[in-house]
Order: sequence, then C-alpha cells, then structure tokens
Amino acid sequence: MKYPANTLSLVADIGGTNTRCALADGPRVLQDTVRRYSNADFDGLETVLRQYLADAGDVDPAAACVAVAGPVHNGVATMTNLDWTIDRDTLARATRAETVAILNDLQAQGHALADLDSSALRPIIDRTDETLNSHAARLVVGVGTGFNATPVFDTDMGRFVPPSEAGHANLPIRTEQDLRLAQYVSKAHGFPAVEDVVSGRGLERVYSFLGHDADDPHEARAQDIMAACAKGNDPRARDAVALFIRFLGTVCGNLALIQLPFGGVYLVGGVARAMAPYMAEFGFGDAFHDKGRFAGFMTNFSVHVVEDDYAALSGCASHIQALMVA
Repeated sequence: MKYPANTLSLVADIGGTNTRCALADGPRVLQDTVRRYSNADFDGLETVLRQYLADAGDVDPAAACVAVAGPVHNGVATMTNLDWTIDRDTLARATRAETVAILNDLQAQGHALADLDSSALRPIIDRTDETLNSHAARLVVGVGTGFNATPVFDTDMGRFVPPSEAGHANLPIRTEQDLRLAQYVSKAHGFPAVEDVVSGRGLERVYSFLGHDADDPHEARAQDIMAACAKGNDPRARDAVALFIRFLGTVCGNLALIQLPFGGVYLVGGVARAMAPYMAEFGFGDAFHDKGRFAGFMTNFSVHVVEDDYAALSGCASHIQALMVA
C-alpha cells in the first residue's frame, strides 16, 4: 500500500536483540504495518529504518520517534545491550522526517499507559480506595532483559515521563539469604544491583546462586527455569521464581514509596508477563506491602501487568503526536 507523504509517523522499539517498526496515524499505531528485524543483520539503526521504509513502500513520514533500551542524554541514546549509538541527526537522516524524538523504552511505555485498553491489564493488587485523581502519578516498571522504572506525571501542561536507570540502584537486602545472594552477584559484577537479580538474566543468576548455596552447582536459561517451574519437575526452579518474585515485590514497594503512584504501578516486559501467573502464589503482594508501619499506606497502590506487547510503539506514537501539535 502506498501512503501519502508527510501524513504518518514512523515509530520503533529498539531492544537488545530485535527492532520493531511500525507506522502511526496520529497516536494510533497501524497494526498491519508492524515489522520485526533482527539487529544482528544490520550495522546500526539507520540501516534498519531505511530497510523498513523500503519494505513499507518507500514511506516518507512526517515524524519519527524511537524507543531504546538504554539511557538517553541530550538527545543521544546509548544502548545497554547493543553496540549502537543513536542521535536525532541519525534518526532524521534515516527517515527524512521533519520532527524526531528519542525516548528510553520505559519512557515510551509510560507515554502508552493512558491509551491502554483495560483488557491489556492483568490485575495483581487492587487499591482499597476507588477514588482516583486524573493527575495521580503512575509508575511503570520494566522487567525483561534488564530492569528499569520511571514515574508518569499527567499535568495541565501535558504528560511528563522522566528518564531513569533505576535498575542500577543497590539490591535491597532483608535476610541472610539476601546477603549471600548479594555477595554471590558481587563476585561477578563488583556491585549487587537490582538488575542483577530482577531481570531475565537475573533469574538465571538466582537459580545459579541457589545451586551454589546448596553445594550443587547447576545453571539454566531463564526460559527453561520458567518451563520447569510450570511443570513442577524442578524444585530449584520454583525456589528461584519465588525468590525472584519476592525481590520484585520489595523493589516495586520501595519505588512506590519514592514516587507515590496513586494512579497505579504497571509492570511491563516479557519477564513480568511470564511471572504474572505466580505472583499471588509466591507472595508478591506480601513483599510489596511489607513496609513496617507503612504497610497500611501501601494499600493505596494498585499493581497491574501490561499484556500489550506493542505498548512501547503506542507510547512513541502518542509522544510524537503531542510534539507535533504543541
């Protein structure tokens, strides 16, 4: 299909392994235009985007917005798990777009929250107070290859989603086992960060740590750990998932106290979706609420898992549309 020039936006979600591209009409992503590309097949984002535009019929977009898995500073994105550097000039050159923007992937997820259908939200914890201010802050927490979190503020001046690298903060330690895990992680990384445990790779480290702690070393990939947990044929896999979920609950509770997201906490990412069926069984809620004298206050925050795998693309479309009409 041939699209008229300067009418649509190009949006892209750049992960460590794949890049997903799509066209958007205003804030709405055109689902039949979504394509996925393996990053290993390309030298950089510029060649990916040019390939996509060619595949889509030599589209000439009016705007382009990309979400990247890594920090963005002064319009320059550095990928955490990919040797690509992305800036606005590169994005404009690759797409010929007049308006361009680069977001951290969690920022993009934050911009998508207001437009998500309720069917895409899986409830984990309900709020005790049903009243909700339309300007109430929300918190988006990404659990996938890595970990990150950022608040979402809807103000009279528009939506503000600040950049963040929350996954590199210290891992919280509550028990002797937590301390041993932190020491185990430190031997490999020199510093026990949240992302070293609460992520896909983190689950693998938790599983490996439990084997080391039991003097029975054994490693497994994250997907195999989750499969074994589902089948119930590996007690260590279930123990690893349980420990992971407890840390996730504790970290999310800490972040909720920092940001006060009365509009809710929203977990995104493939690992978050994989963990969702086990969160009640393994005590996510107990860990989230376990804040001493503030335990009652924690009931002000709901928690949902976002099951829309294309939310980052929708967030990019929403953000670039707001820039164009501002």
